[in-house]
Amino acid sequence: MRLLFDQNLSYRLCRRLADLFAGSEQAVRAGLAEADDVSIWTYAARHDLTIVTHDADFAELAALRGPPPKIIWLRCGNRPTDEIEKLIRARAPAIRNFIEDESAACLEVY
Repeated sequence: MRLLFDQNLSYRLCRRLADLFAGSEQAVRAGLAEADDVSIWTYAARHDLTIVTHDADFAELAALRGPPPKIIWLRCGNRPTDEIEKLIRARAPAIRNFIEDESAACLEVY
């Protein structure tokens, strides 16, 4: 289970969460710094990544298109990287269940 952290989330999350989500990527580091949402969506779908974002636009894409890719929508507002890491760790079992559920498209995390 690999994640793609959106442009506004730190690349450090990939390393910090490698024990739970090995092989995760960050959009800027994946060459998507100037990419629009559809390009990021397409990249994630091609590479079997679940997008992690603060952006409601991805939740709307998920509702319109369905998976893949899946979307984890962080509804906690902008927080320091340490807090985002703790939030994802605390929700890791739910995130794993969500990723394994073929019919689920978007998981809102508070």
